[in-house]
Amino acid sequence: MKAMVLRGPNLPFALEQRPDPVAGPGEAVARVITCGAGLTIQHAKTGRRKIAFPRIIGHEITGLIVETGPGVRGLKVGDAVTTYFYLNCGHCRWCLQNLEPLCENTGGQVGLECDGAYAEYIKLPAQNFIKLPAGLDHSRHPAEIGVVTDALATPVKVLRRAAVKAGETVAVIGAGGGLGIHQLMMARWARARVIAVDTKPEKFAACRKAGADEVVDASAGRVEEQLLDLTRGEGVDVVVDYVSVAATLEAGAKALGRRGRLVTLGGGSASKTFSLSAADLLNKEQSILGSRYVTRAEVLESLDLVARGEVFPLVSVVRPLEEAEAVHEMVERGDVTGRAVLQVA
Repeated sequence: MKAMVLRGPNLPFALEQRPDPVAGPGEAVARVITCGAGLTIQHAKTGRRKIAFPRIIGHEITGLIVETGPGVRGLKVGDAVTTYFYLNCGHCRWCLQNLEPLCENTGGQVGLECDGAYAEYIKLPAQNFIKLPAGLDHSRHPAEIGVVTDALATPVKVLRRAAVKAGETVAVIGAGGGLGIHQLMMARWARARVIAVDTKPEKFAACRKAGADEVVDASAGRVEEQLLDLTRGEGVDVVVDYVSVAATLEAGAKALGRRGRLVTLGGGSASKTFSLSAADLLNKEQSILGSRYVTRAEVLESLDLVARGEVFPLVSVVRPLEEAEAVHEMVERGDVTGRAVLQVA
């Protein structure tokens, strides 16, 4: 099979021929149709996330099962699938509570601790493949369906984590990014008032189209002041921070109102520490929350939302697998509106 291989951090992809994978006990192999190219795997490419090389990255797929190994149930050749990102054990107390991201025996993540989907085929534990609902036409929209597992499932998780209610005000920091713009969509879907915060005004039109009622230009700072102005000094109910450096987390926390909730999802750029007002946490009964990827149930819920036509992912870049280097350069610069996807088959 052809594969785009990373030989080390900050090196370009190398197009190589690799042996086709063979399913072992409990495993399955899928033919990859499309694979998303997001910031999580870009962190690994640049060395911001430490992984072992050589590595085939990528995990947000639309694919078709071509082989199942001994002992596999619930999957058959021809099934249309996507993947679950975390390699969890399935039997610790967190997995048994359907909280797979908190697995005590995690094996890492697809495309980072094992080879992923920047290739014609991907082999994984069978439990890491998720069958697509019957209502999703994977042949018409493979690029969009493949990114649902992250682009929409993560915002769905955030809505639940922050207990967002209709009529509340939700501010999204990093709103123009691949996850941020989908958070705007989902906050609008939840009938919240939505404020987009970003440093790139050229993305504000797309933010408004995705669901933002107002926008905040963060390029000159003053995020806290602008959010307070937009809420007449009351503060926002929920701040979702997809940047999560100290400056954005502190500004978001200061902009919270009574019973306000701050959710951090910074990934590779997350700060180790930031400052909070203990008095505000106490007197305003505020909450600071972390949100780490999603559960399988949230992936299925997100796929069902798309199948019912309630939301639809925004994919603005679709390129052949061989153009992975150019696509990742765009991701690194922040030039992608919504998500970028590689076409494999």
